Amino acid sequence: MTASAGLLLLGIVLAGLGGELFVRGLVSLAAWWRVPPGIIGATVAAFATSSPEMSVAINSALEGQPEIALGDVLGSNVVNIALVLGLALVFASIRVGHGTVTRDYSAAIMAPALVGLLALDGSLGPIDGVVLLVVFAAWLVQTAIAARRLRDATEAVLMERSRTSVVISLIIGLAMLIAAGRLIVSGAVDISVALGWDEFVVGAVIVALGTSAPELATMIVARLRRHDEVAVGTILGSNIFNTLLIVGTAAVIHPISVNSSEMAVGIVASVLLVVFIIPARGGLLARWRSIPLIGTYAVVVALLAT
Repeated sequence: MTASAGLLLLGIVLAGLGGELFVRGLVSLAAWWRVPPGIIGATVAAFATSSPEMSVAINSALEGQPEIALGDVLGSNVVNIALVLGLALVFASIRVGHGTVTRDYSAAIMAPALVGLLALDGSLGPIDGVVLLVVFAAWLVQTAIAARRLRDATEAVLMERSRTSVVISLIIGLAMLIAAGRLIVSGAVDISVALGWDEFVVGAVIVALGTSAPELATMIVARLRRHDEVAVGTILGSNIFNTLLIVGTAAVIHPISVNSSEMAVGIVASVLLVVFIIPARGGLLARWRSIPLIGTYAVVVALLAT
């Protein structure tokens, strides 16, 4: 048990550090290619912060434990909004740009609802995975078209200037993420046996905290530099990437067995949390919203862990 916890902790640390390096490298690579900054924020940054979840998903699916991936994704969605954004709101209100509201909120609600619909037969198979990937591709195209008209601050938040440092960040970050995925899956499977929890619960409660480290890092940097739209946009985009791309990829690699009650908790929480952060007129998310967000996180963990 102690060794497994050590592997899991080491994997979480590597996921956070590797995700941060990968974020910086990918954003700078997009700038290299002269991709418009709006596309960087809406697509590349969100993908980069979801890279630990992707690493865990691929490794767990290849090892025949894709339920860890599903739990990690739904758990990360909850952590991203309820815990990361909730804690940020404790200290100050956040103003959300109109583009983020019209572009990403509906998709962030639709994505987990679609996963729940596809899982009604008790599993997510390769065909379900392809459906999720096709929907993801459609959203990505729509986002890229819309983002060309917007100016996003992500480049200013995460930009790496040196081309040598970009290459180093990508190589080291990717290597750390691959290693982190293997360590997290190995430790999580052993812990699930020791605690009597199934793989979904371990993924949702334990693994999700570690793989949400890049979103937390991006949120902190964005808030410190007063780029609120970057903070909210990255979290919403990351949740969409998690739910459509990562669950879809895991389901294509290996069918995912679904526990209906556990799945329902994750799906309902993922949808409700997005509703909780729909801003008031003027795009303001007031500090009081931190209360239902953090409270929802506590309820979700309690329901899954009991």
